[in-house]
Amino acid sequence: MTYQVNPQLRSSGSEDLTDYLPSEADRRWMRYALSLAERARAEGEVPVGAVIVAGDQKIGEGWNGSVGANDATAHAEIVAIRQAGTKIRNYRMPNSTMYVTLEPCAMCAGAIVQARINSVVFGASDPRSGAAGSIFNVLDNVALNHRARVIGGVDAIACGRLIAEFFKTKRPESPRS
Repeated sequence: MTYQVNPQLRSSGSEDLTDYLPSEADRRWMRYALSLAERARAEGEVPVGAVIVAGDQKIGEGWNGSVGANDATAHAEIVAIRQAGTKIRNYRMPNSTMYVTLEPCAMCAGAIVQARINSVVFGASDPRSGAAGSIFNVLDNVALNHRARVIGGVDAIACGRLIAEFFKTKRPESPRS
């Protein structure tokens, strides 16, 4: 499995982000999300980290914990959404941005829509299960009652490298005939 590490940014919706350059805040929060992904890796989990920010204040964070919790829903994004909802005492987070090291899957994208998160900034694309543009785009689906602004590729090389190295140690190369 190869995770995309193309740093080219893209956006959903009609917004043209051809010349978008990540802000220092985007890079700072993505580095923070990467530190959370490192925590997941240290726990033997798939190294994905997520942080939710509102007004440049962290309101929730998470890292993958499905293996340790025996919980298929314990993805970094879901953990961060649960924590943010508890902190702000509301399940809706309309003025927030989620930074996540890997493109959200369909489950996480659905939760992001339900939480009304305004923007999602992710690092590496996920060509196998990405639901923010790689396989399909739940976050920018006109049939849903909320659409999130999506920016992909922020620190994509570092994010992609972390997850690729993790799986390289978990899935040894098969012998060639």
